[in-house]
Amino acid sequence: MEIGFTTAAYIVAAVLFILALGGLSGQESAKRAVWYGIVGMALAVIATLIGPGAGLWGVSLALILAGGLIGTVIAKRVQMTEMPQLVAAMHSLVGLAAVFVGFNADLELTRVLAMDEAAKKALDGFAAAVAKKDAVEQSILRVELFLGVFIGGVTFTGSVIAFGKLAGKVSSAAVKLPGGHVLNATAAILSVVLLVLYLNGAGIWTLIAMTLLAFFIGYHLIMGIGGADMPVVVSMLNSYSGWAAAAIGFSLGNDLLIVVGALVGSSGAILSYIMCKAMNRSFISVILGGFGGTSGPAMEIEGEQVAIDAEGVAAALNDADQIIIVPGYGMAVAQAQQSVAALTAKLRAKGKNVRFGIHPVAGRLPGHMNVLLAEAKVPYDIVLEMDEINDDFSSTDVVIVIGSNDIVNPAAQEDPNSPIAGMPVLEVWKAKQVFVSKRGQGTGYSGIENPLFYKDNTRMFYGDAKASMDSLLPMID
Repeated sequence: MEIGFTTAAYIVAAVLFILALGGLSGQESAKRAVWYGIVGMALAVIATLIGPGAGLWGVSLALILAGGLIGTVIAKRVQMTEMPQLVAAMHSLVGLAAVFVGFNADLELTRVLAMDEAAKKALDGFAAAVAKKDAVEQSILRVELFLGVFIGGVTFTGSVIAFGKLAGKVSSAAVKLPGGHVLNATAAILSVVLLVLYLNGAGIWTLIAMTLLAFFIGYHLIMGIGGADMPVVVSMLNSYSGWAAAAIGFSLGNDLLIVVGALVGSSGAILSYIMCKAMNRSFISVILGGFGGTSGPAMEIEGEQVAIDAEGVAAALNDADQIIIVPGYGMAVAQAQQSVAALTAKLRAKGKNVRFGIHPVAGRLPGHMNVLLAEAKVPYDIVLEMDEINDDFSSTDVVIVIGSNDIVNPAAQEDPNSPIAGMPVLEVWKAKQVFVSKRGQGTGYSGIENPLFYKDNTRMFYGDAKASMDSLLPMID
C-alpha cells in the first residue's frame, strides 16, 4: 500500500512540476505555474514521509516546520532587487544538501556491508535496498554518490561566491589564481583519480579529498567570471544544482528526485545556452570561468556626458509620439517600477505609443525586468523582447534608459576589443533622442565604459531613478 501510494504520488508530483516549468515560460501563466509547483512539492514531501523506510517523524516534522518558518521570514524580507542573490543562496543549499546526502549514503553502505546476513534481513528503506545489491550494483552506487557529492561541492562554493558578487560583498571583476585553468583541470583530474581509488576500497578519505577539490573548483570557476556574465552564472548554477539532485536521486533510488533534478538541470542548461547566445558568448567559455579574452586595449571614448533636467526630458516626452523605455538593474535598485508604470499610463492616456525593450540578460537574473514590470501592472503586450523591438529604434522619437549599461552599449558593435564585443544589444542610439537615467557617471556593475553616454543625441538624466520618474509625472500634459 505504501509503495503504491508513494509511486502514484511521485508520478502526479512529476506531472505538476512539468506543468509548473512549462507555465513559467509566459507571464500570464506564471502565477498558476507557481501553484502547480507548490502543490507538487507538498505532495512529494507527504509521499516521502509516509513511504517505505520512513521514520523519525518528530525530527522530520520539526525540520520541515523550521525550514518553512525560515523560508517564510526570508521571503518576506528580501526585496525584488535582492532576488538574484537569494536564488544563488538557495542553489548553495541544494549543493550542500547533495554533499551531506552523499556522505550519509557512503556511511550507510559501509554499515550495511559490515552486517551479517541475518541482520541484513531486518533492514528496510534505503539500507534494505543497499543490502540487496551485488558487487557491480554497489560500484554503480558509489559512482552515483561520488558524482553527486562532486557536483554538489562545486555548486555550493560556486553559489556562495555568486551570492557574494551579486550582493557586492565580493569584487565583480574576474579574478583567477596564478595558473588559471590549469588549476581547475588539475583538480578535476585528481578527482577522477580519487574516484578510481574510492571504487577500489581506499576509504572515505578519498570522498573527503574529492569534496575539498570540488569546493576549490566551484570557488575558482565563479571567481574567474566577471560581472557582465553573472546572469548566465546564476542560470548555470541552477543547472548544476539540478544535476546534483538527480545524481543523489540515483543513489537513494528516489525516482521523483531523479526526474526533478533532470528537469532543473536540463532547463537551467538550456536557459544558460540561450542567454550565452543572446550575449554572443561561448557557453563553454563562460562555464570554464571566462576562458579567452580580447586581443588589445579597448577603444578610447571621446567627448563628454551632457546632463539634462526633468523639464527638458518632460518637454521631449510631450512632443514625442513613439517612446521606448529600456529598464535595467538601476530601476530595480531604486524600486522605480511603480513610478515607471505610472509614467507609462499617463503617456499612453495622451495617445502616445509607449513600449518596453527587454534584453535577455537585463538585470542580474533571467526575467528580472519582466517580473518587476508585471508587479507594477504594466500590460504584457507592450513589454517586448530585444529581437521584437530592435528594428524600431530608428523610427523612435524618445528612448528612456533606466539604469542599464552593457545591454545598450554600442561598443559591443563598434569596438572589437571591448569585453562585450559581438554581444547583441538594444540599439537605442539610433533613436532621435536618448535619455539615460543614472545615479552618477560610474561604469556600473560590470565596470565597462559606455560610449552611448557621450553621443550627440544622448542626455544624462542624473539622480535616483524613482525620484527622476516621479519628477516627470506633473509635467506630462
